[in-house]
Amino acid sequence: MIFKDRIDAAQRLAKKLVNLRNEKPVILAIPRGGVVTGDIIAKELGVKLDIIVSRKVGAPDNHELAIGAVMHDGSFFPNVSIIDALNVSKEYINSEIKSELREIERRLMKFRGSVTYDLKDKTVVLVDDGIATGATMFAAIEWVKKQHPKRLIVAIPVGPRDTIERLSQVAEVVVLDAPEFFNAVGEFYREFEQVEDSQVTEILRHHDHIQK
Repeated sequence: MIFKDRIDAAQRLAKKLVNLRNEKPVILAIPRGGVVTGDIIAKELGVKLDIIVSRKVGAPDNHELAIGAVMHDGSFFPNVSIIDALNVSKEYINSEIKSELREIERRLMKFRGSVTYDLKDKTVVLVDDGIATGATMFAAIEWVKKQHPKRLIVAIPVGPRDTIERLSQVAEVVVLDAPEFFNAVGEFYREFEQVEDSQVTEILRHHDHIQK
């Protein structure tokens, strides 16, 4: 399945989520690309969009390879098999966590002005434009669960089959395509331009005018 762009993927995904309208879910998008996806879904369901920032911690010699992910409260969710295989030191991990925490706080304050959430007893939909290893999504799932939501759903256009299977063990998953052979999210989009901070800010500004 090839999507024209993030909007096309989000519109298709939103059709699979319309049954959630009555639950008035909290849509939590992972910046930056996930905010475009989340915007469409939130509008379709008639609810407000919010964001959650989960940052990948990259391997020493290959920053694209996730050795885990960190949340804004400092929670670190390791990819133990990769850490062990690469013999990554605790010192390196702690240093990278500190660096990513600074970026997480910057984004949260810039985009939403707060690092506090109220998710207890609510239906939460975690949204991104696609996943590969799923490190940031798994971290977000574990953090959201600690907030005691009524229901937790992960909604993504595309992700590798093995990652989707692992996701399904920890959350409800709504996905449009789960191919067995997968290199990168961008290969499933004809247009996959980088989303800038300014675009995220503009999208969230629209949702600021929507009553919860």
